Amino acid sequence: MTAEPATLSGELRRASEHLRGACVPDGMMDARILAAAAFGLTREDMLLEPHRPVDFDAQVRFRSMIDRRCAREPVARIIGAREFRSLDFLLGPETLEPRADSETIVEVAIEYGQEFPGAARVLDLGTGTGCLLLSVISELPDATGIGSDIAAGAIETASRNADSLGLADRVRFVCTDWTDGIDGPFDLVLSNPPYITTAEIAGLAPEVAMYDPPSALDGGADGLDAYRALACRVGSVLSSSGVVVLEIGAGQEDDVTTIFEAGGFRLVGTRADLGGHTRALSFGIEPLSEWLTHTLKKGLETV
Repeated sequence: MTAEPATLSGELRRASEHLRGACVPDGMMDARILAAAAFGLTREDMLLEPHRPVDFDAQVRFRSMIDRRCAREPVARIIGAREFRSLDFLLGPETLEPRADSETIVEVAIEYGQEFPGAARVLDLGTGTGCLLLSVISELPDATGIGSDIAAGAIETASRNADSLGLADRVRFVCTDWTDGIDGPFDLVLSNPPYITTAEIAGLAPEVAMYDPPSALDGGADGLDAYRALACRVGSVLSSSGVVVLEIGAGQEDDVTTIFEAGGFRLVGTRADLGGHTRALSFGIEPLSEWLTHTLKKGLETV
């Protein structure tokens, strides 16, 4: 007797059952995303032809993806890419998976960048995939930038992303520790540093704790080690009218502000994420320049 041919609906049903058994949240949604990648289909294809047959090689590929998701590997890592601010970014083992909360930094940086009298020069510290720098550069047509990361694999991934987005001629990526060997001045300095306390990492969702690189998560005993390092370094590469835009974790606003004020900076802006939590802090060199004061008066969100 000939076996029934495998169909899309049958594979999705099987995948959903496996993901539910592994206690994976939103299993059907994940199954559809992985099916689109494995079978080379669009969402519309799957809606219009739910019972379409699938070939054996694609079936094997899809089932392997589902097994990986059952092991709590994130969908984006299985596919190898993640959308961030409507751009597609390749991922690597040494890069953090971009998250929607980090778009807050990009929004703030673009607002500042649009106010600079010339072509803004941007520095992204701990660049990872390059998503912050490349997103900002893509929306500031005259801007140029440098991204630094201590992980060589991250630099390779960021460089590939710059190539795929057609931005390689306006950016450069450097494997170094924060600002070491980088000459300023820069108008914008961005960073999404590690800010989770060491003790909290084991309790994170498996998708984060098991698959994001520890060096991109671990902010030390109090989650503030990276901010202390940055406060000591960024002043040497920031222009007199420049702005530092940092991502922070929940409840870190006061501590990070204290650290940067002790380093000679002044808090000039805050921005909440979509969940209403303060996510981005902006600092300028004390005293504020005439240009920065003018920019703030034009309506950028200030404290």
